[in-house]
Amino acid sequence: MQNKKSRVLMVRPIHFGFNEQTAGSNSFQQLTKSVTAESIQLKAIEEFEFFSSTLIASGIDVQIFEDTEVPHTPDSIFPNNWISFHENKELVLYPMLAENRRLERREDIISSFRKKDTTVIDLSEFESKNIYLEGTGSIVFDYQYKVAYANISPRTDKMLFEQLCKQLGFRSSTFKAVDSAGADIYHTNVLMCIGNGFSVLCEECIKDPNELKKVKDSLKDSNHEIISISYDQMNSFAGNMYQLNNYKGESFIILSEQAFKSLHAEQIKKLEHYGKLLHFPLYTIEKYGGGSARCMIAEIK
Repeated sequence: MQNKKSRVLMVRPIHFGFNEQTAGSNSFQQLTKSVTAESIQLKAIEEFEFFSSTLIASGIDVQIFEDTEVPHTPDSIFPNNWISFHENKELVLYPMLAENRRLERREDIISSFRKKDTTVIDLSEFESKNIYLEGTGSIVFDYQYKVAYANISPRTDKMLFEQLCKQLGFRSSTFKAVDSAGADIYHTNVLMCIGNGFSVLCEECIKDPNELKKVKDSLKDSNHEIISISYDQMNSFAGNMYQLNNYKGESFIILSEQAFKSLHAEQIKKLEHYGKLLHFPLYTIEKYGGGSARCMIAEIK
């Protein structure tokens, strides 16, 4: 199958930092009180610039939007949670749990991608009903085989997920995943990713053997080699990878430096069969934002 050149949306932050409104359901976030907000922002910008410029230098089409001073949106660097793009010219807007994350939805960004034949599926009204589905954080799409996977959590409503899958023409696959302390894992894309011919999955997170078997069978049926990762590797964001292609048809697997360093040699060897591993130091963004490389990009289909 010919690899299509990837286009991604990124948002350059102005006031990136620890978001108290999301910390209750995101165990990946950490707060160091001795560090100033200014130093966190400066380091996050440094990480963002290296990440985005390396993608561009690798031949990936990157469209960068600038964050706005007002309203204050500390998590704007993670646009994949509020918008997703689909090959049949559908654009989906998602309901977010944290009130200050809802402010990330920007009409100027939406308008720049809305064409005459674009169908906008706006799910944001579900916020008033306390029903949430946070984009490709909540949902891991297998675009080739039209299967969508979701870990049901406070940020991922099963009913709304299944409703969206029907609208988009995807088969839905749901499961329950928890961390080593037994707490809900907030997003699906921290424990699994799907690329062309491979998948990364933290099997330990899915405690119900029947649910785990269902997920693995679905991945195998769609011809994905399963590369299993441990709890420790997931906590280092090894599940938060994403596959992109450049204009030459070359494939890249995007991940953070922390995630890369957590991998074993055999896992790296398997992944390199599917693309060149591009890894980036994202320690500040990961620590204070609780998200990593995949969370920073929304692929434009």
